[in-house]
This record gives sequence, structure tokens and C-alpha cells, in this order.
Amino acid sequence: MKVCTFRRPSPIGPLKRLGLFADEKTIIDVNLLWEFEFGRQGFYAPEKRALLFAPPSLAQFLRLHQDASITMLMHTMDLYAKLLKEGVTHIGFHLGGERDVKFDAPLDEIGMYRDFYAHEKHVKKGFEKRGEPVPPAWYEIPAYYKGGNTGFIGPEDTIPWPYYSQQLDYELELGVVIGRDGRNVKAKDLRKHVFGFTILNDVSARDIQRKEMSIRLGPAKGKDWCSVMGPVIVTFDEFNYEEPNLLMTAAVNGEEWSRGYSGDSHYSWGEMLEHLGMEEWIRATDFIGSGTVGTGCGLELDRWIQPGDLVELEIERIGKLRNTVGTPNAKP
Repeated sequence: MKVCTFRRPSPIGPLKRLGLFADEKTIIDVNLLWEFEFGRQGFYAPEKRALLFAPPSLAQFLRLHQDASITMLMHTMDLYAKLLKEGVTHIGFHLGGERDVKFDAPLDEIGMYRDFYAHEKHVKKGFEKRGEPVPPAWYEIPAYYKGGNTGFIGPEDTIPWPYYSQQLDYELELGVVIGRDGRNVKAKDLRKHVFGFTILNDVSARDIQRKEMSIRLGPAKGKDWCSVMGPVIVTFDEFNYEEPNLLMTAAVNGEEWSRGYSGDSHYSWGEMLEHLGMEEWIRATDFIGSGTVGTGCGLELDRWIQPGDLVELEIERIGKLRNTVGTPNAKP
């Protein structure tokens, strides 16, 4: 299943809604579907019941259903198909027919964001540029950094260029959305905790990141002002609850710059999740990045994105994440 967050106009401004793709061109409004069904069943205040059962926020939905989130969406698909046969059509809409619909980052609220450093080809290139070998510790633990969770944008949004940076970069990554709480989780329990996969562009201000990392701390301001997620989350059942090996590419202004595979990671998602959860909680709505795939950023290629560039990250079976690079912000 493909899950999204979309915005539709209302008298009080745009509203974010949890969407589920019925097919490539039809989106189900999950909350509206269940409101209709509860009304049909004769419940008092079906809109309130639907808010509690199938909230229009994916983050709330995941926190509420935990173990049953994917199963709940399957039930939603089945109910939609049943209602469609009965002639009920207003709980889904066709893309292209509603010009005011816009897709947001599919996870509307991120609990905690952690980004790993798991692709050896990317790691080796970075240390090579610094004239250093890969530290032995990198082969011992799957290291990650904790990033900001409030700067995420979605497909077709403009990537803001912070006033304090002169050198921006994209980073092509596979992202995982956590759907169930856990502590001291084990690699074998991956299917219990992963809700689904999406595309991540871990945008970097390389000049600032370089300074931060020279102090042996960070990254912070080199990363936290913006990351990009989307366009959809593909639920784990679509991969038979097995870690996928997906082709990943990046193009700038239509020219391919990057190509790699998610399965090239030195560490499995199970290993990363187990390391992450040692004596620490992971929670539904947490978001995890794999780290940049080999060749997956301008730093490796000595090529740099510029204001106005169109950056397109694509991962098979998930889709294409398109964004335009903005012009540098004026210093406030």
C-alpha cells in the first residue's frame, strides 16, 4: 500500500489529510471513509468516532494502532472496494481532477529523526577526500546522528537555501518510518516495528557541516534546517516484510548524477534497529535514514547543486521525489 499526506482547501485554510492510494490515480481519504461507514452503521456523531478510530493524521494513526496499523489500512482498502461496488464514490478522489490538492511530507509529525552512515562506498569516499582511512570503529557499530524533526518538507516544495551557507548538497537515502514502540528490540523483530519505506533527501550545507565535523561534533546547522521526505510511504507488507534491495537514482536538471542500491548497505536494517534500541526507546512516528548510498551526493562527485536546479531522487517501487533548489535567503 502507498500512504500519503495531502492538503485540501477548507474555509479555515488548507487541511492535512491521511491518504491511501486505491490505485495510481485514486486516493482514499481514510478518515472520511470511516466517518461515512460509521454514519451508515447508525452511530451517533460518526465524525467524532472516526477521529478516534482513524484520525486524519498519519502520526496519530500510527501511535493509536501500533501493531495493527498496516492491518487497519488493509481493512480500509477492503471497505473502499466494497463501498465502490455499492456506488459510493465521494470518499475517494482522482488525481488531476482536484487542482488544489497538494502532497506534503507523508509523515506529518516526526517523533525523533536519526540518520545512519551505513553505505561503505559513500563512507570511504568521504574519508578519502580528507586523506584519512575509514576508522575501524565504523565496521564495529552502525553509527548515526540525531537530526532536527521540524524542518521536513515534501514533494515539489522548494528547498530553502540558508543565508549562512555557500555550498548546498543533496543526499540520496532510503528512509524507514517506525510504526511500533519498543526498547531493546532485536534484529529479528524488524517486521514488528517498521511501518514502511520512503525516499529521504538529507539536504546538507557542506561548508557549515565541514566546520562542525572538524570540531568532532555535529552535524547540526549543516543539516537541521531542512530535510525532504516523500512522495509516499510504501508499507512493509509490500516487500513481504523482508528488507528490500532497491535501485536508487538522483538526477539534477534531468541529468543522472547518482546510481546505487539500497542493499549495498554494510549494515542491515535489523542491525541498525537493534543498535538504535539498545537501552533506549524507539517509538511509533520515529524516522530513520539509511545514510547516503554510494555516489549519492555532490560531495562524492565534486558537483554542486545551484539555485533553481531541479533535484529528482527516485527509488524503485516507491516513486520520485522532486524539489527545486531555492535562492539564498537574506540574512535577517
